[in-house]
Amino acid sequence: MRIKPLKIIRRIFPSFIWNFPNEEKGIFLTFDDGPTPDVTPWVLDILDKYNAKATFFCIGRNVERHPDIYEEIIRRGHAVGNHSYSHVKNWKIKKEDYVSDIDLAEDLIESKLYRPPYAIMGPDKAKMVEGRYNIIMWSVVSEDYKEKITGEECAAKVIPHIAPGEVIVFHDSVKCSSVLYKALPMVLDAIKENGLECKKIDL
Repeated sequence: MRIKPLKIIRRIFPSFIWNFPNEEKGIFLTFDDGPTPDVTPWVLDILDKYNAKATFFCIGRNVERHPDIYEEIIRRGHAVGNHSYSHVKNWKIKKEDYVSDIDLAEDLIESKLYRPPYAIMGPDKAKMVEGRYNIIMWSVVSEDYKEKITGEECAAKVIPHIAPGEVIVFHDSVKCSSVLYKALPMVLDAIKENGLECKKIDL
């Protein structure tokens, strides 16, 4: 996967939100796949340390398992978004079942923000979801999920793209934790050095 999304994909889905071009100082950190008890509380503490706000795209079944952590995300002033109930694969499910999975998560996650799992969504499914949600994609993906990437390498991929309005994807999952623990503080330092403010997505 590319650090930056292909321009042709952005043209195919112009109604999706890829970044916030009118921002002058704000940058948007997002975290997918939580909440998880091993990682999300650490992320919240690091964000507090930097006085940073973020948006957490939560999986419904994880919210069901860890409602206290979900409530803590909100209590600390961050935004939440729907990332489906079971992290379904767009290409392996009928559109009606895809939307039903989102609906299951909606019962647990109070938000009009939606991010499709794997950042993939077919036009037929998009038509069924648009109007109900603001579909939030990304302009920079950290690749913290890659097996052979180090935290330093992850940060080095992200830092050159730090700029106002960018939407950066990390994952508050156990799988990505060893990379995230190294990369996130480095990225937050770079954001601070660039005089930018980490904001939550508020739509």
